[in-house]
Amino acid sequence: MNGLTLAYLGDSYYELSIRKYLIEKKLTDVNDLHKEAIKFTSAIAQAKIINDFIEKKVLSLEEEDLFKRGRNASGRGRKNVDAKTYSHATGFEALIGSLFLNDLKRADDLIKEAILLIEKG
Repeated sequence: MNGLTLAYLGDSYYELSIRKYLIEKKLTDVNDLHKEAIKFTSAIAQAKIINDFIEKKVLSLEEEDLFKRGRNASGRGRKNVDAKTYSHATGFEALIGSLFLNDLKRADDLIKEAILLIEKG
């Protein structure tokens, strides 16, 4: 499966996981849920997460390759975010998408680490 397809899947699973986490925190107002979700799911947040994972050597070599596959397949990005940030976010989503298909426990573990990282600020 190509990197962008994996990112498409990973984006969906990561977003669902974040929404579940926020609802478990007893947030119920839809506007509040949306504002909080963006803190975790924006390209800037996802790039921060993957950069932290790489810096702290959280990922295996195979997982880093999956990240690079998505990163390298990424396009120029969007108007509101630079190309490097966008490509790193796409790589993060591709990693989560691949793990969703092949090792759901590992995907969930990385998502939990991502949540802790963002919650710390």
